[in-house]
Amino acid sequence: MDIVDEINAIHRTVGRVETPAGEARTVLLRRTYDTSVDDLWDAVTNPERLPRWFAPVSGDLTLGGRYQVQGNAGGEIIRCEPPRLFRLTWIFGEPVEGGFSEVEVRLSPAEGADAERATLELEHVAVIDPERWAEYGPGAAGVGWDLSLLGLGLYLGGSPVTDPEVWGESREAREFMTLSSNAWGAAAVADGDHPDAVAAMVANTSQFYAPDPQAGPNAP
Repeated sequence: MDIVDEINAIHRTVGRVETPAGEARTVLLRRTYDTSVDDLWDAVTNPERLPRWFAPVSGDLTLGGRYQVQGNAGGEIIRCEPPRLFRLTWIFGEPVEGGFSEVEVRLSPAEGADAERATLELEHVAVIDPERWAEYGPGAAGVGWDLSLLGLGLYLGGSPVTDPEVWGESREAREFMTLSSNAWGAAAVADGDHPDAVAAMVANTSQFYAPDPQAGPNAP
């Protein structure tokens, strides 16, 4: 794949919004795919297709139902309007009192497309510990979502990642995650975060997702 093209295929925005639990940070991703809205909806909601690009998802995938992503977050489906929109709570482990974390996915026909294409918007809204934000910034969640949208694109294009664990250790994956971390840093600066603070966030996020394989255990 062309890593730069894949990075540039995703539009990223960072923002702030008030929630019942206080001010939350938002990361928004937008990407257009060469498929119909109906097929894209099926790809992102059908439990038989989700493992082919994302992860196995169990539970009741209907409005009001509870779900669990294997090895990842779980929660409740709180809004569902096929084939245009769904929203769910996104919680790791046990819910935290006063916490807030929701993901909304919106689908629409791509504007001005000559062929049938569909656009996906994913917005993750969460109340974040200020210390964690200062350490990692939007890339903590953003890089993971970038990987998901990349996986979806490869799957819809007929070239899915067959072994995510092996691919995750590849040079290609490291390059993608590093460039993704940089892109989220640029989005944070555009939202008003100080460039020096963002540089530290990007370094920490890149080290988390794509640590230098040549660095020893005592490397800084």
